[in-house]
Amino acid sequence: MKLDTSSYYPASPLDDDLEEEVVVESGETLSPENNVGDAEMHNNNYPPSAGERIADGIATVMSWIMVPLLMPVYGVLLAFNVSILNFTPVSVKMVFTLITVAFTVAVPALLVLLLKRMGLIQDIGLNGRKERLIPYIISIICMLGTGWFMWYKGAPMWLVMFFGGGAIAGLVNLVVNFKWKISAHAAGVAGVVALLIRIIRVGFPQEGAFVWLLIAIGLSGLLGTTRVWLGRHTVWQVLAGYAVGFLSVFFMTMIQ
Repeated sequence: MKLDTSSYYPASPLDDDLEEEVVVESGETLSPENNVGDAEMHNNNYPPSAGERIADGIATVMSWIMVPLLMPVYGVLLAFNVSILNFTPVSVKMVFTLITVAFTVAVPALLVLLLKRMGLIQDIGLNGRKERLIPYIISIICMLGTGWFMWYKGAPMWLVMFFGGGAIAGLVNLVVNFKWKISAHAAGVAGVVALLIRIIRVGFPQEGAFVWLLIAIGLSGLLGTTRVWLGRHTVWQVLAGYAVGFLSVFFMTMIQ
């Protein structure tokens, strides 16, 4: 299994044929067999075992369930169930959650599909590092817009700054992406961990908040492992993602 550190996401069935030849900037043509990324495992010539195929499937499913676009939604759902916001009427919870889904999931996803239709990106998984600039900018703007909406509607500042921290993390990832790759998956899930810590400290935590924190930490480690297993990132890229996501949200949510 080769190491491919060029992607934040698992392969998508909507992607273009990955078996096409790759042309590098120098004009040299590389076949898919020669394009092995930053490192190559010793067992490339051997077919994966049944256990490896099962592990690949589980890792791929987990990567899509915990895709970075969904992290703000998970954060809002947790905020409305393990903090003082648990006492908010169900109708209000639904409206805020749907607004979050619209701004941080639907809008970026639709725009990425539009960019693919326009030929500006090759696949919705954003496998090319140079393809991520516009999607990053879109996501940052959507995070800031959602944060503004939360502030305008009187949400607690720690929830408003959860989105502000997400925007900061996206900006850091965008800048670093010009030279290196940081795991956006790791950054997203680490931001949720930071939010839960802030809820426990200042959000009048409800029963189960600490349990959810432990679950989030466990899922963070498991998600990072899947990214390395799938060959999408190195260990250092995952650790860098954890640091960027956690620190951005943790320190931004300290603003009162």
